[in-house]
Amino acid sequence: MDRAYEDNKTLQLALDFGFLPVVPPRSNRLKPWQYDKAMYRKRNEIERLFRRLKGFRRIFSRFEKLDIMFLAFLNFALIVVALR
Repeated sequence: MDRAYEDNKTLQLALDFGFLPVVPPRSNRLKPWQYDKAMYRKRNEIERLFRRLKGFRRIFSRFEKLDIMFLAFLNFALIVVALR
């Protein structure tokens, strides 16, 4: 669930599937819900990591034919991102 899709129907559908809202509600919402701030921070870190990995053209284009080579370059890219 994202702030852009935060109507009551979407919230109820997510709750029916057993999902917990991690994204904070909008500030002008009449009945805001509770959310886990620590989980929201972790979610944001992972989204930023995927955005950084998209900068490596070989990863998002999947140039490597063998899975082992793709995983090797993915590990290399993660090391480069961690060292920045």
